[in-house]
Amino acid sequence: MEATADLQDTALLTRKFKFNPRLGIDNPALSLAEDQDQSDPWNLHRPRFCLLSKEEEKSFGFHLQQQLGKADHVVCRVDPGTSAQRHGLREGDRILAVNNSIVEHEDYAVVVRLIRASGPRVLLTVLAGHVHDVVRAQQGSDVSLCPTLGSEVRPRLCHVVKDQGGFGFSITHGARGPFWLVLSSGGAAERSGVPPGARLLEVNGVSVEKLTSNQLNRKLWQSGDQVTLLVAGPEVEEQCRQLGMPLAAPLAEGWALPAKPRGLNIEKGPQGFGFLLREEKGPDGRLGQFLWDVDPGLPADKAGMKAGDRLVAVAGESVDGLGHEETVSRIRAQGSRVSLIVVDPEADRFFSMVRLSPLLFLENTEIAAPPLAETKDLLVEDAVEPSSPGGSRRCLLYPGPGGGYGFRLCCVASGLCLISQVTPGGSAAQAGLQMGDEILEVNGYPVGGDNDLDRLQQLAEVEPPLCLTLAARNPQRLEAWISSEFGKDWTLALEQL
Repeated sequence: MEATADLQDTALLTRKFKFNPRLGIDNPALSLAEDQDQSDPWNLHRPRFCLLSKEEEKSFGFHLQQQLGKADHVVCRVDPGTSAQRHGLREGDRILAVNNSIVEHEDYAVVVRLIRASGPRVLLTVLAGHVHDVVRAQQGSDVSLCPTLGSEVRPRLCHVVKDQGGFGFSITHGARGPFWLVLSSGGAAERSGVPPGARLLEVNGVSVEKLTSNQLNRKLWQSGDQVTLLVAGPEVEEQCRQLGMPLAAPLAEGWALPAKPRGLNIEKGPQGFGFLLREEKGPDGRLGQFLWDVDPGLPADKAGMKAGDRLVAVAGESVDGLGHEETVSRIRAQGSRVSLIVVDPEADRFFSMVRLSPLLFLENTEIAAPPLAETKDLLVEDAVEPSSPGGSRRCLLYPGPGGGYGFRLCCVASGLCLISQVTPGGSAAQAGLQMGDEILEVNGYPVGGDNDLDRLQQLAEVEPPLCLTLAARNPQRLEAWISSEFGKDWTLALEQL
């Protein structure tokens, strides 16, 4: 769906322009220069930055869509009264970046994973749909439209512990923010990574931009012997000002943090993995998945799991917001070797306080790539059997927590029965099904007769597992089918975030 904003200024996009990702877009229509009216949130002719926050037990408030054959990630709906609406996200916007990761050419599943891994706050760089289409038509798909900070130019999340000289900084300010820090040479703040002349943005996860100096002093005093500061050095502040980018916490890199996530790679032994997963409330009051009853000497214990650890991700995929049954299914889907990311209670409290996901701070955490699931274990949620000599393959599917298999299919007049949609993260996706796969057999019965539709409609009632025999994908036939049946704008996937 395209945004309905006035198109009268798109004539400005007709001439060529150069783009420097560090400095912005060298074009009047898409410029982030100072002569733009920064007070106008609806200036749709340039990339915009939307800093969204999840409300308690809710989502960010928008739906993401990808279209077949395109790398565009389209905001197809914005729920009224949500963070997405309040911070200027609009229907038709194309997502260019998630936090500081450019996603213009990434797969749909990667974009969804990055947004979910961002936790309670995420910064989206977006461009209005009609502007995006004009620029793409003129410049081609190789030109990056996304302004980003340099890899070494990011805000810092610094944990400062008092020493004999205190926190090692003083504050220059007026009666109200913004505030800047003056460091004591060799003091605690400097040792914790606070850069000289840094602007103070948050204290313990709370913005100080609108606090009075008295309120800030009280907050620092209440922190006790240690405090976590979100700061931005002068170079970061200047570059964000040039780009029109907010000094956002999800962009931050961690310095001297008191806790970090841990990666566990566990191989199932004769007595199992040796732990119990339980759903309960965490320090933030939200339900989460916690690891208990870690049996001494069994694989989980040997891998470093501790009772009370909170499960953050399975095979690199965030489990934030997932129910207990779905989380268990994702663990089982890995078979006899699982890759988990966890935080201990101290780390859980810390990341809850600063309102950031621990998955944003994985860069210094050693996590092995998740191993392939073994298909011999009957507890595996889904499995792919080896291809037959003719190029076909068989997939075993087990229903997910909601009872579904995570795919849709369509029978066309030519007699083909094709997978028309695959739900990211579902049983079908994990088994390797892709949109456009042709179904040859269902539980041993060939597909291609007059009663196909009746038989396929009864799939949900079949005793698991569901065995599908699929033909090798034929991109040319898939493209012809989509063009004839659905047209160019056929929807590949839709996700609420």
